Amino acid sequence: MAILEIKKYPDEVLKGKAESVTEINGDLQKLIDDMIETMYKSNGIGLAAPQVGVSKRLIVVDTSIREENQSLIVLINPEIKLSEGDILSEEGCLSLPGFITRLKRKEKVYVTGLDRKGNPIEIEATGLLSRALQHEIDHLDGILIIDRISPLKRELFRRKYSKSKK
Repeated sequence: MAILEIKKYPDEVLKGKAESVTEINGDLQKLIDDMIETMYKSNGIGLAAPQVGVSKRLIVVDTSIREENQSLIVLINPEIKLSEGDILSEEGCLSLPGFITRLKRKEKVYVTGLDRKGNPIEIEATGLLSRALQHEIDHLDGILIIDRISPLKRELFRRKYSKSKK
C-alpha cells in the first residue's frame, strides 16, 4: 500500500465529472487500498478517487471515529437515489486544506453502488455519514464545497487563496 498525493484546489482533476468504473480488477483493488491508507493518514473521513488524481467513480468513507456503529465503506459508482430534510453544519475538505464553511446538506440519503467485490450495496444514512457520502459523491461530479457557498464567500476564498500562493 502507498500514500497517494491528495490533489489540491485548483487542480483540474477536481473539476471534471469522473468516469464510471467498468472493471473491478487488481489495479482497482490496489487503488482502493491506497485510498484507504491515504484517507487515514490524512485524518480524513472520506476520499474520492479524483482527489488522488484518478477520474473514476470510487469513494471510501469511514465516520467511525465520530459515530458509533459505523465502519469503512467502499463504494464503486455510487448514486444518491433519495434524499430528504436539510441540515446546516460545518464542513472541510482534504483538497482545500484549512478551509471550513457551513453548508446545507440533505439530512438523510439513500445511496446505491457496488462494494469492492462488485456486489450491489444500499446505504441509508443520516448524520455525519450522510454528509460524508454527499461530499464525496460531489467530488465525482466535479463539485467542491466552494461551489456550494455564496458567490461572495467564494470570491473571498479565491482572494485569500491567491494571496497564500504568492
